[in-house]
Amino acid sequence: MATLFVPEALNLFPGDDGPNNSKHLQITNVKLPKLTEKTMEHHPGGAIGAIQIGGLGIQALELGFTLTGVDPVSAALFGIGGAGQAPYTVYGAIRDKQTGASLELKAVAWGRMVEIDHGSWKRGDAAEQTHNIQEITRYSLYWDKTELYYYDFYTTTWRVNGVSQVADVAAILRIPGA
Repeated sequence: MATLFVPEALNLFPGDDGPNNSKHLQITNVKLPKLTEKTMEHHPGGAIGAIQIGGLGIQALELGFTLTGVDPVSAALFGIGGAGQAPYTVYGAIRDKQTGASLELKAVAWGRMVEIDHGSWKRGDAAEQTHNIQEITRYSLYWDKTELYYYDFYTTTWRVNGVSQVADVAAILRIPGA
């Protein structure tokens, strides 16, 4: 059945999804990781043209979000050193325009805050604080409580709709846990 799904609302929990970390009153936008396949151009010496060869993996993932005002909880997640990885949990309310049902979108990214911009402050204007999360080693996306994507850098896991996309290669390479 054809329908239209429209994002209605969102929330973000930087660090963990405890109730004290809810940013529902500050979050203005979130940019979920863009999934881009790693490719390479191949132009053989005897060919008239080149092709892009795919299937070489996934490009590094990034997550971004913007909060209104100043937020010391998310700001404290920036830092160098060994303890830089943290979870970032996003919840979205998606409306099925045909049925009127509200569906849950949930994304969890484990990564490192590599950039925080406190923006410029001007009296009478609400400041914005933007964040960039890189070094994402785990990422999952759930649509209506069903796993759509699951990525784990350390175990070489990549699943779509719960089905491993790399099980054959992981088995050949004897990668434990994959």
